[in-house]
Amino acid sequence: MIVGADMDQQISRPTWSKQIEFTLAGIGCAVGLGNIWRFPYLCYRSGGGAFLVPYLLMLVVLGIPLLYMELTVGQYMRRGPVHALSNACPLLKGVGMASVAISFIMSTYYNIVITWALYYLFSSFQEPLPWQSCNNTWNTHNCTDHVTNSSYSSTASQEFFKYKMLEQTGGVEESGVIRWELFLILLLAWILIYLCIFKGVKSTGKVVYFTALFPYVILIALLINNVQLPGAINGITFFIVPEWDKLLSVEVWVNAAAQIFNSIGIGFGSLLAMSSYNSFNNNVLKDTLTISIINSLTSILSGFVIFSAFGYMSHLQGIPVSKLAVDGPGLVYVVYPQAFANMPVSQLWSVMFFFMLLCLGLDSEFAMVEVMVTSLMDEFSHKLMKFFRCKELFVLTICGAACLLGIPYVMQVGIFVFQLMDHYTAIVSIMFLALFEVIAICWLYGVNRLSDNLEEMNGKRANIFFRVCWLIIAPVLIAIILIFSIIQFKPARYEDYVFPPWAQGIGWVIAMASIIWIPLGAIHTLWVLPGSFMQKVKLSVTPYALNEILKMPYYERGGNRGDRYPVTAVINSTIPLGDKPPIQTNL
Repeated sequence: MIVGADMDQQISRPTWSKQIEFTLAGIGCAVGLGNIWRFPYLCYRSGGGAFLVPYLLMLVVLGIPLLYMELTVGQYMRRGPVHALSNACPLLKGVGMASVAISFIMSTYYNIVITWALYYLFSSFQEPLPWQSCNNTWNTHNCTDHVTNSSYSSTASQEFFKYKMLEQTGGVEESGVIRWELFLILLLAWILIYLCIFKGVKSTGKVVYFTALFPYVILIALLINNVQLPGAINGITFFIVPEWDKLLSVEVWVNAAAQIFNSIGIGFGSLLAMSSYNSFNNNVLKDTLTISIINSLTSILSGFVIFSAFGYMSHLQGIPVSKLAVDGPGLVYVVYPQAFANMPVSQLWSVMFFFMLLCLGLDSEFAMVEVMVTSLMDEFSHKLMKFFRCKELFVLTICGAACLLGIPYVMQVGIFVFQLMDHYTAIVSIMFLALFEVIAICWLYGVNRLSDNLEEMNGKRANIFFRVCWLIIAPVLIAIILIFSIIQFKPARYEDYVFPPWAQGIGWVIAMASIIWIPLGAIHTLWVLPGSFMQKVKLSVTPYALNEILKMPYYERGGNRGDRYPVTAVINSTIPLGDKPPIQTNL
């Protein structure tokens, strides 16, 4: 059954003006800072070129099938993650809510990385680069221009990051004061985000032409420059020469699966939300392959860029490459800037690199914010429009709230807050979400229904490979990753600083802030459904059972579901049901 108001909302839902805009937005969402700072380090630590074997295998059996699943559900349901999961499996509608929660939490701290990139970008216009020498007011007596094995000395780039930009305190116990420079740059970063998304797909679709494509121009320029530097070949060799014995380690395979998973963004709801703006007959498989393959190729390209620079630094300073390779923000804000300091035309390469980080961060960030905007608009569009009058003001409110929640990150204690949030959100929460999402869609909604949806949209059902991956391989692999993550779990730490128990407790509260929606959603579903307990349970795993009046995308499109899953529908007689209405907007 469809109410008039809801059908009006379906018909008025905008679509991307050109399908390439969704593809670019998807690439921009998937390709982020993790491709630059996480993949090269994992490759180096997990057997060099040998790591590509489990990495590419996990791409084929985990990354591509799960992305295919998410894009199919988003495009067919024409809804964000909350409504899509609520329609597919009412019992696990909380998975959609959890996706929105985790995306919003991540958007508050991911933007601090963009803030740092802007800070370094502005600093890169100085001559000489401020992290080039130890002759600055913020440097200590232990500062050195070269990497050493001594724990008592620190490099000029380390001290710029720690004492100039962050002015960090000794631990999470000391909050310090607000770094007003960083706060103003954080405000600028949120203004940029707002300008990218305030018109929805109208503005996002135009921005991604630049933010998704320009980083590749810079990456290729950096690679051409770096491979000509002395010692570069040693760094590249270190990166790609395989150590086959490392493949016997279970940890390497789990790392490969986790990297594919986190890099593509399964479970965050971003790509599902953006695919809900696709035209109904868009070729889902083509977009899936394009986004996932380009994402992985970008990771490999980044590895060559990073390690060719490491080889150059190793040559200059006479230390092994293994002493330079680090994980996380330290790689792009400490180690790599040190490489620029010794390159010819160092300011140019520094500006290009940090502008690339800005672009990579922006399109990943506005995809996270779009999840919140899409989900709230799907659920409360009429109330929100009545209160805010226009969508632009509502988006401004979301960005403003997230900016205020970002204030702790621009205090002197900010780096510790960032590390705590990242550890418990990105590592702990996302695997739980992913497992329940796969159970909800692949098992309870069903692989057959998913294939029928694809047939209705593209005229072709999913092949046997995808059905086996959805039904067996993906759930088993995610369960293994989750179990291994729990067994290997270590409390959050930053460098040598281990967070105190009360801070770890706050971390678990942060993790639960997203996970808790899964059981809450299940309890609410069972509460509102009619009948005895067993009838409630049976209805709770029946697609669309929660809808008081059935909301089927079928009527909007004039498609033919066939009789495979018959339903009874009562149509509001005031609504004409002709052929599929033209929902393409003049974008």
